[in-house]
Amino acid sequence: MAGINLSVHPLFFVLGFFYALKGEILIFIICTATAVIHELGHSFVSSSLGYRLNKITLMPFGAVVSGNIEGLKFSDQIKIALAGPFINVAISLFFIALWWIYPECYAYTDVIVGSNLSMALINLLPIYPLDGGRIVFSCLADKLGYNKAFTICKILGGAFSFLLLMGFIGCVIQGTLNFSLMFFALFVCFGTFSRERENRYVKLFECCSTENLKRGMIVVRHAVDKDITIKRLLMVLDERAINEIEVFDGDKKIAMLNQKRIEEIIKNANIYTKLSQSL
Repeated sequence: MAGINLSVHPLFFVLGFFYALKGEILIFIICTATAVIHELGHSFVSSSLGYRLNKITLMPFGAVVSGNIEGLKFSDQIKIALAGPFINVAISLFFIALWWIYPECYAYTDVIVGSNLSMALINLLPIYPLDGGRIVFSCLADKLGYNKAFTICKILGGAFSFLLLMGFIGCVIQGTLNFSLMFFALFVCFGTFSRERENRYVKLFECCSTENLKRGMIVVRHAVDKDITIKRLLMVLDERAINEIEVFDGDKKIAMLNQKRIEEIIKNANIYTKLSQSL
């Protein structure tokens, strides 16, 4: 999960200011921590698949991530999308179970449970760019193709954000200011019509930088079978070191790959192909 750039959208601060005015800053802090944990769930699973989230932007009711998922299977996209809600549900269940053992802790943890369950349920809505919407997109793209699936998701996301905005206006007409609806509408609208068309993932293994070399780097040698996939190879490599790969066919060494050659293979190959196809 190293190398993730975390930024905060101005709307997130606006929401924080709104909670502060209501005297509920602690709730806002808990919600912020919940959103970060949610995104770390995505990051952990994407790392296990040989990819990592490149940038996370915290926004009200969630986060927008950016990058290029070209070459990533739709089934893996679904796994990554489900990871965030899953970790929120797991945290909620942990504290709910804790209430049975220590009922007195309920008063201190009920907000944590509510925040995590809300985060999971909201993100599972089948609206892009929420996790549920990304799952719908992956399923549609597998059947209809990328462009048609993305067009459908944009229409659904735009319609949903419009309904949320109309709900906010309706509350205003009735004399109630429901800023939650407004922030949620803006979040969905921003994610749907942002220039970035999808979740962005970058390959986990990157070139060693000059700054790291000046500090000194260790050299790590790995031995792998020729039929290992590039995705599995990415999981083997050490980002903190200069890597060398000994490739074997059974008990016979058939190739020795240095850092530069490894980088070339990863740059040009699909992560689901076998290493032997790139030798």
